[in-house]
Amino acid sequence: MIDELRVEPGRPAALATRDPRATFGLDKAAGKAKLRELVERLAMLQQRLYAENERSLLLVLQGLDASGKDGVIRKVFTGVNPQGCRVVSFKAPTSTELAHDFLWRIHAALPERGQIGIFNRSHYEDIVTVRMRGLAPEKVWKRRPRDVNEFERMLTDEGTTIVKVFLNVSKEEQAQRFRERIADPEKRWKFRKADLETHEGFDEYLSAYDEAIEATSTSWAPWHVVPSDRNWIKSLAVAALVVDALERMDPKLPEPEPGIEHLEI
Repeated sequence: MIDELRVEPGRPAALATRDPRATFGLDKAAGKAKLRELVERLAMLQQRLYAENERSLLLVLQGLDASGKDGVIRKVFTGVNPQGCRVVSFKAPTSTELAHDFLWRIHAALPERGQIGIFNRSHYEDIVTVRMRGLAPEKVWKRRPRDVNEFERMLTDEGTTIVKVFLNVSKEEQAQRFRERIADPEKRWKFRKADLETHEGFDEYLSAYDEAIEATSTSWAPWHVVPSDRNWIKSLAVAALVVDALERMDPKLPEPEPGIEHLEI
């Protein structure tokens, strides 16, 4: 499944041709059982990463409105020790943030050594959203993929493993989730009238993400496109990607003090 999710460097993401309802041959019951296994495995690996305190992991979650970023975080990281995990949600930049380069606020939010960091939206908003809403001229957003690639290479050189995920939701499913938000008093606060602009320009946004993903899927920080119309496969895929990254990192527990195993208490 991971190989099918990956966008190989130099290859198009082809978002419009990827099935947002794909299940990779799994059924829901088997998928949920596998997710429980991965959540347990993730908790153990995160504890080792925290104890090792030498490297970090950054999960970048991107997707159009209602693609399910919040839900993925709840499902996948439910068993993780909060001491070793931090979620950062990037909104519109403040006046202070706008007074710096576009990566300034991103750098300040990166995970420390021993930590897992989760970006709910990220620096990719400064490529795609800035472009689509005309918030910067073309000469500015056009060079940002190059800047991001260099930034992410530096992070990996410094010991941060980056897992980048685009949650690929269909226009029809997005509309259904908007309707559900409006109908549910507990979820209505999440909906903004401006979300309809994104929905109306769905194909244009998808095309802009296509370009951004193709330009920034690198050997050191590749993109993965996760089908997101079905919540269970979406959570399973993200959990598999995070666990796979941690297993490749193979964090080690520190050596205990000599002779401690012989102490009698």
